Amino acid sequence: MFIYLSKKIAIPNNIHLKCVSWNKDQGFIACGGDDGLLRVLKLETQTDDAKLKGLAAPSNLSMNQSLEGHSGAVQVVTWNEQYEKLTTSDQNGLIIVWMLYKGAWYEEMINNRNKSVVRSMSWNADGQKICIVYEDGAVIVGSVDGNRIWGKELKGNQLAHVAWSPDSKILLFGMANGEVQIYDNQGNFIMKMTISCLTNSTGAVSIAGIHWYAGSGGYVEPDCPCLAICFDNGKCQVMRYENDENPVVIDTLMNVVSIQWNHCGSVLAVAGSLRASNVEKEFNVVQFYTPFGEHLRTLKVPGKQMTGVAWEGGGLRIGLAVDSYIYFANIRPDYKWGYCCSTVVYAYTKPERQEYCVVFWDTKNNEKFVKYVKSLMSITTSGDFCILASKADDTQPQEDAELESGSHAGYVLILCNSIGTPLDSKYINIDPLFVTMTKTHVIAASKEAFYLWQYRVAKKLTALEINQVTRTKKEGRERVYHIDSNPSGASDGCPDLAKTFTATRDPICCITATDKTLIVGRESGTIHRYSLPNVVLIQKYTLNNRAYYLSINCNSSRLAIIDITGVLTLLDLEVRASMEDSAGNQASAGDPSKFERKDVWDMKWANDNPDLFAMMEKTRMYVFRNLDPEEPIQTSGYICNFEDLEIKSVLLDEIMKDPERPNKDNLINFEIRSLRDSRALIEKVGIEDASQFIEDNPHPRLWRLLAEAALQKLDLKMAEQAFVRCKDYQGIGFVKRLGNLQSEPMKQAEVAAYFSSFEEAERMYLDMDRRDLAISLRIKLGDWFRVLQLLKTGSGDCDDTLLEQAYNAIGDYFADRQKWVNAVQYYLQGRNQERLAECYYMLEDYDGLERLTTVLPENHKLLPEIGQMFATVGMCEQAVNAYLKCSQPKAAVDTCVCLNQWNKAVELARTHNMKEIKSLLSKYASHLLEKNKTLEAVELYRKAHHFLDAAKLMFKIADEEAEKRTRPLRVKKLYVLAARLVENYHEQVKTSQQSKAKGKKSEATFALAGLLEEDATSSDNRIVDNAWRGAEAYHFFLLAQRQLYEGYMENAMRTALHLREYEDIIPAVEIYSLLAICAAANRAFGTCSQAFIKLESLESLDPEQRQLYEDLALEIFTKHTPKDSRMVELDRSSEGAEGKLPTCIVTGLPIQEYQFWMCSVCKHCAIEQEISKYNCCPLCHSPVA
Repeated sequence: MFIYLSKKIAIPNNIHLKCVSWNKDQGFIACGGDDGLLRVLKLETQTDDAKLKGLAAPSNLSMNQSLEGHSGAVQVVTWNEQYEKLTTSDQNGLIIVWMLYKGAWYEEMINNRNKSVVRSMSWNADGQKICIVYEDGAVIVGSVDGNRIWGKELKGNQLAHVAWSPDSKILLFGMANGEVQIYDNQGNFIMKMTISCLTNSTGAVSIAGIHWYAGSGGYVEPDCPCLAICFDNGKCQVMRYENDENPVVIDTLMNVVSIQWNHCGSVLAVAGSLRASNVEKEFNVVQFYTPFGEHLRTLKVPGKQMTGVAWEGGGLRIGLAVDSYIYFANIRPDYKWGYCCSTVVYAYTKPERQEYCVVFWDTKNNEKFVKYVKSLMSITTSGDFCILASKADDTQPQEDAELESGSHAGYVLILCNSIGTPLDSKYINIDPLFVTMTKTHVIAASKEAFYLWQYRVAKKLTALEINQVTRTKKEGRERVYHIDSNPSGASDGCPDLAKTFTATRDPICCITATDKTLIVGRESGTIHRYSLPNVVLIQKYTLNNRAYYLSINCNSSRLAIIDITGVLTLLDLEVRASMEDSAGNQASAGDPSKFERKDVWDMKWANDNPDLFAMMEKTRMYVFRNLDPEEPIQTSGYICNFEDLEIKSVLLDEIMKDPERPNKDNLINFEIRSLRDSRALIEKVGIEDASQFIEDNPHPRLWRLLAEAALQKLDLKMAEQAFVRCKDYQGIGFVKRLGNLQSEPMKQAEVAAYFSSFEEAERMYLDMDRRDLAISLRIKLGDWFRVLQLLKTGSGDCDDTLLEQAYNAIGDYFADRQKWVNAVQYYLQGRNQERLAECYYMLEDYDGLERLTTVLPENHKLLPEIGQMFATVGMCEQAVNAYLKCSQPKAAVDTCVCLNQWNKAVELARTHNMKEIKSLLSKYASHLLEKNKTLEAVELYRKAHHFLDAAKLMFKIADEEAEKRTRPLRVKKLYVLAARLVENYHEQVKTSQQSKAKGKKSEATFALAGLLEEDATSSDNRIVDNAWRGAEAYHFFLLAQRQLYEGYMENAMRTALHLREYEDIIPAVEIYSLLAICAAANRAFGTCSQAFIKLESLESLDPEQRQLYEDLALEIFTKHTPKDSRMVELDRSSEGAEGKLPTCIVTGLPIQEYQFWMCSVCKHCAIEQEISKYNCCPLCHSPVA
């Protein structure tokens, strides 16, 4: 950072000031002094010029009010920013709270204890509470509205200072004897603070200041020290929290009167006086430190006695109370920033995040890219790239972190492009305090060593460069040198890394480099010059002062040095030929050794001229050509770039006020004088004279200016000469092309287009009736909307292909922006089927896609894609149609399989004679069965028309269910389903036979052939022949029970008797138990007795059960004789004249009539008058015809 005094305001009547405080939010400055002096001032920048912003703008006092109310010397002033209140106190102990009303300050509250004097007052971070401490040990905490919250007497203590913690939970009290005590926010004592900075000091000390930064602007890095306590003897400690065991200790070697943190906790200002060694007199200074105790700057201040220091809210100014004056100093902070490839890179901290927010702001098209970096140390830029140096994160893995020494790398260098994309990174062991980069190398230096990394970027290198890069191996691409070593270029770097950490008496303080030279500055004022890329120490120079900033010009012949006091000097690195030629020349060229400018805080050499540089001196920018300054420009910007006689400067102060929204207004381009003069000459005097002037001061930029001016006037000869001078090949070609054109307006139109005035060029073309040229111009620009307009407004027929092209291009425009609806309209007109399909798919307009499928010709290359689209959303039929239309039946089958449409898949495989569907099917079925999904497998087989396989599985399920002996109805349903599947199989065989035989055979022949084929193919005869047996068994089993419960005992018994045929399906115990019950209920004890005999002889029963049956039989047949009351025609009933009689499925009785009903599906019979009561067949539940 750089600091210089900028303004001085005198207090009337020479009244001495005691204290000063600057309101961070509203910018009011309050100063208190003797005789009740209290003034509130405000500095405002009044400027008419929009370009003059920030510190460069003149600042005047917009408020200067004297506040009347105190009689004694005002000793304490403190602001409450949140509520716009000012609290002041004088030597009589009177406290006044002031408030702002209609632009002036008025007393709001007054308080006086009349016992003691107020030593310190402090508002907490959110402005809700104030803590007031009195000299006699009294402490009062009050709220913002004037109510007392609590009070306490700290007996035997003289209080001097008070501070709140950022979270308002802790209060620190500084005692007059130098102790600091820690209390909680209710006034309970916690502990005494250990003051480690006073360990070796003797004598009485008093506290000069306690300031605890509240974190309102974020922190420089995580866990950053923020509590500063400073004593009048110059000892100071900076702590992370109130009981930090090892604080940062600073010895400022001065008598301190006041301290204060800046707005973001990155700089601590310590104000007081310093005793010069040889002079008796003391002089006032402000020292600036980082939170880690590194000294940044010293500011000397005139006057006798300094009493207070106060930072401005933005951290760009500091106010000092000295005698009866307020001095203002401007601060030029060391922002972390850089400029590469028309992108400004800058970093800032946010209160809510620990990391630095790094913004890559592309100034050309005003886009910004944000990246968060932990513990960022610096940003360095060169060409198109940028290096971010930061402390390595311990938590993240480090690929190349384990360096040769085996130690953990503490720092990382990240190479980024201009939008913040990391291209490469290197973990290094040395602390990169100073980083510089060239087109090929990054050089990072700690205090004692510097590290060279030849970075690689995938870009077009010339053959020579490629050769150089490939020659250097990995070891060669990274090297470390100690500053005290004397590299000769032969041994590559320091083989022993441990040596690079040995301390040096004369540390490095700055570095810079160009492609062939590396300059390293040391604190003693010595400067080392090394050659690059092979590092050889060429020369050492000695300066009077320690350098702070170094910069080399574009041909490495001259070095600019800004020292720590802000003096800019120049050093010639190469002896110039002209100096030897004649001594007379020397005066004219200006002697660099005599050159000196004060208060310089930034400078940049021109990229294209070794004698041209720009520098910032206070709030003015000077441009030097051959050491002659041009007239200065008022600005406080940081110089980004200087080439083509133009200086780009960025107002970082303004950007940092609102870093999330950088504004183009904060970028300023300055043209240097020769460019302004040439422009004026061309405009006022004419091209001839201007060309003479440019001849005398040649520069490609000036020639280009001349060429463009000549073009405007259609002076082609001059334009061509100028283009040749600035080596613009395209320009020369353009002039040649212009020369071939005959008509004047044509030339003018072309020139207009060359200068990007496209509207004008188009208008000229149209005036000449050359619509075609206007259209081709718009096509080149890609402005298709205008092309379409021009095509449509044209008279006569316009070119169809062009029209289609235009429609499609507009469609593309909308599609790129994902406005599919608009895109569809244009693609339809442009007949662009491929993009149409994509749009329909994006819009989920599947009808549109289907229509497109029908319109497309067969085997169109788009059809497979459309098929794929349909398949992804599960629309099988449409997908199949699309695939079939482009003759890809295999893809169609795959889609069906994928979407589980197996019947469709089998059908397709059949029609297209595909073999592999069977294997696929069985594979999938076995996969289902493995997962125990038998029903899904049945469904799969059924859909694929493999009825027999399905039936087998179905019978298996039914048998399993029957074994459970729980729900006979469900078992019956399962058997019916299995039987229906077998019927489907019969049907299938029959139809396949029909399709095979083309001749006119009879139905019977087909049936016979079908049956024969079945016999040949089917191994499972039981299933095929007796498909309905299981269903019948459970049907009659259920029927018998139903009849029994409904009271039709005779029928129930008859049905039960019929059940005896199904012992293979229903366990015999069940059948005969049912028969016994039905017979007993029907009082047919003969039948009942036979059933019991059968039950007792069953081998499946164990002895106890058999015993139970015997006991039951005994009990029944002692009461009733085992004879049937009516003779049951057991044998004759079921045997008819022609063998077995059919059983009626409604009643369970044998059918005696010749006329009976037969079900068309299951082929079972029933008595006609019985079935008429039903709508469905009682066995298979198919509707009765």
